[in-house]
Amino acid sequence: MTTTPRTTDDLILVLGATGKTGRRIVPRLRAAGHAVRAASRSGETYFDWNERSIWPTVLDGVSALYLVAPEEPEPVADFVAQAEAAGVRRFVVLSGRGIEVSGESFLAGMARADRLVREADVDWTVIRANNFAQNFDEDFAHAPLLAGRLALPVGDVAEPFVDVEDIADVAVALLTEEGHSGRVYDLSGPRALTYAEAVAEIAAASGRPMRFEAVTAEQFLAELSAAEVPEPLARELTAVFTFTAEGHLSPLATGVRDVLGREPRDFTEYVKAAAARGAWSQ
Repeated sequence: MTTTPRTTDDLILVLGATGKTGRRIVPRLRAAGHAVRAASRSGETYFDWNERSIWPTVLDGVSALYLVAPEEPEPVADFVAQAEAAGVRRFVVLSGRGIEVSGESFLAGMARADRLVREADVDWTVIRANNFAQNFDEDFAHAPLLAGRLALPVGDVAEPFVDVEDIADVAVALLTEEGHSGRVYDLSGPRALTYAEAVAEIAAASGRPMRFEAVTAEQFLAELSAAEVPEPLARELTAVFTFTAEGHLSPLATGVRDVLGREPRDFTEYVKAAAARGAWSQ
């Protein structure tokens, strides 16, 4: 596919700019000379999905948008409509693999953004990503691993965890190159691992004792309740992992290769780099 870079004068809005993907996308875009508005609740430009009065200012002058949806779906339709009316022509949406099956049964905000942007009269591309490799050191799995035990209701299903660095590279390409309009790209790593295999790799690289334990959905809910996780969040997490256990995320995807012309980063590469910077040394 022949692609043509967009002009670097076009202003690109990155939502969730301090999140796992956004904080990697922003410096890549700026290093390539693009004008970027980095927006989040704690970022350079303040943005909150629940404060609609600031949306026009955040969208002013923007031609391309990286959209990370809120947990609640309610604001998504109005925001997409306002962005389109404000002149945003290119939308790149972060979504999840299997969303076409799960719909809004969980991660409803993401699912709605995926659907509404595809229905809009704009230049859109959707990234549907596997669970992130970085969840093991930047998200829900980190504290349990430091404690020595990660328990999830996923059984022995294997998943090709995707490196967030790959997602960032793909997002930058989609935001700045031609040839991707109207496409949905599924992104995964190059091989599938069970959670037990992933934890074993992390334990070996970090030198810490840690193990994975497969639990039932009921046991998982009970443990989250004991940890005082709010019930709505606990049920959503349980739904996510139950869906994973059904194998929907197990097949390898070709999105990284399709967009970047290279293979995705292997999980072992991620683990070695994270261990080297002390991710599991605390």
